[in-house]
Amino acid sequence: MILKPDELRSLVELKHQSPHTLLGMHRLADGSGLVVRGMFPDAASVEVLPTHEKDKPHFKLLRIHPCGLFEGVTQEASEVYAYDFCVTNQHGQTRQGRDPFSFLPTLGESDLFLFGKGDERRIYDKLGAKLRVIDGVHGTSFAVWAPNARRISVVGDFNQWDGRVHPMRLLGASGVWEIFIPGVGEGAHYKFELCDAHDAIRLKTDPYGSFFEIAPKNAAIVWETQKFAWSDQAWLQRRRNYDPLRTPMSAYEVHLGSWQKKSASESWSYRDLAAPLVAYLQRLGFTHVEFMPVAEHAYYPSWGYQVTGFYAPTSRYGTPDDFQYLVNALHEAGIGVIIDWVPAHFPRDDWALARFDGTALYEHEDPRKGSHQDWGTLIFNFGRNEVSNFLVANALYWCERFHIDGLRVDAVASMLYLDYSRKEGEWIPNQYGSRENLEAIEFLKKFNYLTHTEHPGVVTIAEESTAWPLVTRPPEAGGLGFSLKWNMGWMHDTLGYFKREPIHRKFHQHELTFAMLYHHNENFVLPLSHDEVVHGKASLLGRMPGDEWQQFANLRTLLGYQWLFPGKKLLFMGGEIGQRAEWNENGQLDWAALQTGPFHVGLQTFVADLNRLYVASAALWQADYDHAGFFWINCNDRENSVLSFIRQTADGSRKIAVILNLTPVPREHYRMGLPIGGQWREVLNSDVTIYGGSNKGNLGGVTAQPIPLHNQSHSAEFLLPPLSVIAFEAE
Repeated sequence: MILKPDELRSLVELKHQSPHTLLGMHRLADGSGLVVRGMFPDAASVEVLPTHEKDKPHFKLLRIHPCGLFEGVTQEASEVYAYDFCVTNQHGQTRQGRDPFSFLPTLGESDLFLFGKGDERRIYDKLGAKLRVIDGVHGTSFAVWAPNARRISVVGDFNQWDGRVHPMRLLGASGVWEIFIPGVGEGAHYKFELCDAHDAIRLKTDPYGSFFEIAPKNAAIVWETQKFAWSDQAWLQRRRNYDPLRTPMSAYEVHLGSWQKKSASESWSYRDLAAPLVAYLQRLGFTHVEFMPVAEHAYYPSWGYQVTGFYAPTSRYGTPDDFQYLVNALHEAGIGVIIDWVPAHFPRDDWALARFDGTALYEHEDPRKGSHQDWGTLIFNFGRNEVSNFLVANALYWCERFHIDGLRVDAVASMLYLDYSRKEGEWIPNQYGSRENLEAIEFLKKFNYLTHTEHPGVVTIAEESTAWPLVTRPPEAGGLGFSLKWNMGWMHDTLGYFKREPIHRKFHQHELTFAMLYHHNENFVLPLSHDEVVHGKASLLGRMPGDEWQQFANLRTLLGYQWLFPGKKLLFMGGEIGQRAEWNENGQLDWAALQTGPFHVGLQTFVADLNRLYVASAALWQADYDHAGFFWINCNDRENSVLSFIRQTADGSRKIAVILNLTPVPREHYRMGLPIGGQWREVLNSDVTIYGGSNKGNLGGVTAQPIPLHNQSHSAEFLLPPLSVIAFEAE
């Protein structure tokens, strides 16, 4: 035996951080020949067989330790050559393949240098499990960042989950461990077995895994995410010139598992969902779909907001290829795809990111910085280059590999403030003694900059609930760089208003007008999201006062107000059919309600007509964020609870007048000012029979007369239907 005692001990006790220096084929120190070593716990005999140069020696190895360590020496060659191991196990079965420890590292110094700087934008092509062909040999390279681990092995269904077989090598001071394993192909299940910083053995799943077992199992699965045959090139080409500020956006928010069920207990797969979802979105006229988080999550009731596999579409609904199929089908139908992206926190599952190498690697050690009080989750250490790189590259990965058109970033407020949901003494100020999370701010700026420059036309949307300034302004102007921001204030105030009995609404009209006081501070989306129809808040319909007729009339008016008010639109599934029950992730939408009278199907028809009017009318979206795009006609008629305003294009060439009657009292001969004379054609009336209304209206339009009113040069008389929104376009 040539091994020194301490070298032997380091191998058999799995403590060597560079096993490739001892395992595999090496020249003898005196130059007299070659030595070959390998670890084969199940082997009865092991033989070396040359592969490329058949004249090279083939010889047997001897077991030098009971754990399965074999060694052999030959003096018939002095230069290392390519070879296979031929292994015969205790049952006489033979297998043959290249030695994993005969290959050079698959990561170069430049890769590791950029990763250490936090600037390897395609780190997902380097870390994790990657199918490769090296020297004509098919296999998979594995790489993982764990700088404080004492030892890491790849374990899987290809080595009987035995950590002795495939220990990884540590690449310099990078903290990255790596190995190439021949013969491991797509579909192989694997984990990383770590001896952590405290000498504890941990089984961890791959942070960069692209596919996982269905929960509660959690092994990663080797998968190639670049083999899908995309056919959406025309869509992607158009997207490069997409301007979200001057383009219609009407998004339908969907939870994949509960939109529609295959059976009471089984959700549709990504592929099965594609056709019915595309058809539904086209019929209702939505421009975008926004999926609640699709990244892998072990805990289904988290709705995807506790991510355990940031680089993998959840396997609950199929493979990564199946999710690509769904996105491709939506793009071919002209529908954009937005996903919820969750860089604010991650769960404490001991097999995932938490204390990955025995230390607070992805999170902060101090719970005052690293632990979320509200959700029991952990906060990323945005100041650590490799962690920032992990997240920024993840955003780019979803755009590149899955052609995602938008990332809606969850819980941005919790990232921006060190004292978010914390009492005094429960948080640590930044270096200047204030509450801003400087590292998170820089991370968000970098994420937005790189997403927009690497993938032009992709939108980023912030769910940010505070008055943080310049969220949707570029970093060079001092902003965070998001394209759009959810208007949480509008959502809160508007829902608060609509739940009131009409008799009390005259005292609260400011709740509907206040949003325009700050509208031009940001580029807003008007959301009616999933958060508003759970946890005892009631469904949208359930919030509306009055009898059934009034409830549906109120809901139609609410949605009409949302669609006609400045800002992009988002509606959570079920709102368009007036679902009575709160959303339940274990069920599906109440599709049967569409067969129970005129109101549900009428509301659905109204939403479809709203979308058609919205997309066809540049006045409703072309100047969403321009001062010229909106002005009040009369927002002070509190006594009658009537609101009126104008939407128009930036040059004023297209105008739409909108009137809301927010009581169940029809108002005849209601005179309202208009900016120009002539015919104003009725383009929307939420009270028509087909929607379930009382069918009161203005016989197709009104004529503006040169009678000044409300600071306008003309005016006209209108009939305002009860609990309604009506809209008129100037001809």
